[in-house]
Amino acid sequence: MSFGRLGDTNEPMSDMNVIPLVDVMLVLLVIFIVTAPIITHSVQLELPRASSAPSEETVDSVTLALDGAGGLYWNNTPIDQSALFGRLQEAVTADPELAVYLRADRDTRYEVLARIMADARRAGVARLGFISQPDEN
Repeated sequence: MSFGRLGDTNEPMSDMNVIPLVDVMLVLLVIFIVTAPIITHSVQLELPRASSAPSEETVDSVTLALDGAGGLYWNNTPIDQSALFGRLQEAVTADPELAVYLRADRDTRYEVLARIMADARRAGVARLGFISQPDEN
């Protein structure tokens, strides 16, 4: 195979060099492969689907409430956040289909909510719902 050119040597080369393009694409592919597991890191919960009708709390449910000052309440009874994981484990052991409803003040820090959701997941809670006020139209 000859790499020489036939004919006039002063005419421009008409073939496109794709090697730099392939190099850039391979680098981008490696970057995406490395960053994909980092992007998908999150707390795995089976959240309920949104519906237009409000759902009624069942007998086998627990309501966790958070006020703006950081106070935590288990069915309107104050509870320490360090004792929450143990109580959730006991409740899930007693009823594996336990539903936990989370009601939080609008001034509650997201960090506190994330910690409570992570505790619920580690305790084995399969159903976690959020209670909110409907919009006033």
